[in-house]
Amino acid sequence: MLDKKKKERIIKKYRVHDADSGSAEVQIAILTEEIKELTAHLKVHKKDHSSRRGLLRKIGQRRKLINFLKKDNPTSYENLMQNLKIKKTNPLTEKEESKK
Repeated sequence: MLDKKKKERIIKKYRVHDADSGSAEVQIAILTEEIKELTAHLKVHKKDHSSRRGLLRKIGQRRKLINFLKKDNPTSYENLMQNLKIKKTNPLTEKEESKK
């Protein structure tokens, strides 16, 4: 879990305007930092399944926000992906989805 100072630093860095604390950009940045911390925790504590479940939930939540941002503001999406060093994934086509 992020401490208050770290979270404030992330909000200041990625906010869109001065009073912003909940835009998609900020939420994605916060989730990315939480995912990094959980990943480091799970490397040490391999059998911590409740934390693993929380990690997967955060990854899913971040993925939804990224997809929203990609549709809503493509330029902001591109900048955020570069700044956070997140790999861009291509969505599945209908043919690939039907194979699953």
